[in-house]
Amino acid sequence: MAEAAVQVGKRAAYPAYKPSGVEWLGDIPQHWDVRRLKCVASINDEALSETTDPNYEFNYVDIGNVDAAKGIVATETCRFEDAPSRARRIVRDGDTIVSTVRTYLRAIAPISGTDSHLIVSTGFAVVRPRNVYAGYLAYALRAPFFVDTVVSRSTGVSYPAINAPEVGNIGVTIPPLPEQRAIAAFLDRETARIDGLIAKKQRQIELLQEKRAALISHAVTKGLDPTAPMKDSGIEWLGEIPAHWTVRRLKHAVFIRGGQVDPKNDEYGCMALIAPNHIESGTGRISSLETAEEQGAISGKYLFRKGDVLYSKIRPELTKACVAPQDGLCSADMYAIVARRGVLPTFVLYLLLSEAFTKLAVDESMRVAMPKINREDLGEIRWPFPPVTEQTEIVSRIDAQIRPIDLLLERIQASIYRLREYRTALISAAVTGKIDVREEGII
Repeated sequence: MAEAAVQVGKRAAYPAYKPSGVEWLGDIPQHWDVRRLKCVASINDEALSETTDPNYEFNYVDIGNVDAAKGIVATETCRFEDAPSRARRIVRDGDTIVSTVRTYLRAIAPISGTDSHLIVSTGFAVVRPRNVYAGYLAYALRAPFFVDTVVSRSTGVSYPAINAPEVGNIGVTIPPLPEQRAIAAFLDRETARIDGLIAKKQRQIELLQEKRAALISHAVTKGLDPTAPMKDSGIEWLGEIPAHWTVRRLKHAVFIRGGQVDPKNDEYGCMALIAPNHIESGTGRISSLETAEEQGAISGKYLFRKGDVLYSKIRPELTKACVAPQDGLCSADMYAIVARRGVLPTFVLYLLLSEAFTKLAVDESMRVAMPKINREDLGEIRWPFPPVTEQTEIVSRIDAQIRPIDLLLERIQASIYRLREYRTALISAAVTGKIDVREEGII
């Protein structure tokens, strides 16, 4: 037998270990087993029949409704006759759903509660425990060793997938039932504590973002000089503005590039492609930058130039805008906005990021079925503009005021990332037997 030689964190390891027989798992406690998932659980036991009452109403969960860290974050109420054809899998309390398509999203979540009308996509494998404690299995299926195996066994490049029988062939660690309960109780308590800390930090982020947006909004609508003479703007929501500012429709201050190009052409494939998901909400920062070829882009995109302002026309409440750092392409969900003479691109950026503009954009977007602001409505929005020299001063002042806020936001976000990493590591250590939590759990 292999003797444990280390401690994980402040918690002791088990006294004796043995090889698991699985390379990526390593040693496990001497008295534990490794079994294929299909030996301890059934998969996809129940599905809605095609003869289901067309008026049967249920709450539907698709792949996009599951977050790797938070579990199920949203549901959609559907009637059977109107629901997608993939809305078929029946789930019960104690099940765990494992995404079998787009497995890189790591959409795995336990089912808890008494919702008897919950239906999930056929893109999930519904795992129902039989010879294992449900609470323990839910954690084991979210541990990195299991998730990474699901991802590694998936096939396909743009739409990687794994079939349910293959999921059933993956091994999971099985301690004695009393230990399963103890591990689940320990992880319930510890992950709840970690989640509580994360929630507090996320609330701090929300408050800081609100403060940031308010600072920007005041600067781009009222200016920097509180003693400046004011006049009625003629816009009900805006009220008074500095007397020397002029109110203009956006279409007279900027124009939006048109004409789509084919990203599959060699001259465009090597260019950066920016979509709304590449931009942080409310900050104006680009979170990632990849070429059109790297993203496998196939449909038409808009060409933009360095210095253009990119703005997401979908879900304007997310406030996604940035100044283009280089020439590139943007998705059809974005506008490439060019500032006209006498208007600074950075002033336009802060205008778009302001609390006041976001409220206007949301109101305009609600006039169409899919929340978005169209080109014509965007151009008709009236906004106050100071002289270009004052725009420069406003941009500099905003930069100085939000810099400490952004630094604090970065520190909090880094702290949340570390907490999430610790949460994942704790689950992994507990369900692989790297730490002994029997005395900390409730047996």
